[in-house]
Amino acid sequence: MKTIADLMREAPLFADMRSDRVHLLAGCGRNVQFAEGETLFREATEAEVFYLLRHGSITLETYVPGRGPVAIETLTAGEVVGWSWLFPPYGWHFDARALSLVRAVVFDTTCLRAKLEEDSALGYDLMSRFAQVLQQRLRWTRMRLL
Repeated sequence: MKTIADLMREAPLFADMRSDRVHLLAGCGRNVQFAEGETLFREATEAEVFYLLRHGSITLETYVPGRGPVAIETLTAGEVVGWSWLFPPYGWHFDARALSLVRAVVFDTTCLRAKLEEDSALGYDLMSRFAQVLQQRLRWTRMRLL
């Protein structure tokens, strides 16, 4: 049976992170699953977690008046969902919905922020990794808009 740390090492975000740091962060994670169609989170609600997708796919959506929900992006296994926990006031910017059965590791970000404040090098490491995710997603969004 795989541990949370084992599952984290399989994801690109954590693949080359020092083992002691992975184990420290893993203490804030637990396994969850969502049925097809189930909502992971809603826009404008408090962002208290982020997810590491292990199986399945989700869609990020936003509501457009006169059009209804519009898909922004689809994310699959190995990707992280949620960066809104990084920046006050910690609110979601989109809705997230499972497109299939989803298995994920959910990380309690109150727990994470406490660990990051205790260890600034760990905080820098994780923030740098999330910054790369943000950069990739912004680049992908720009390409779709062109």
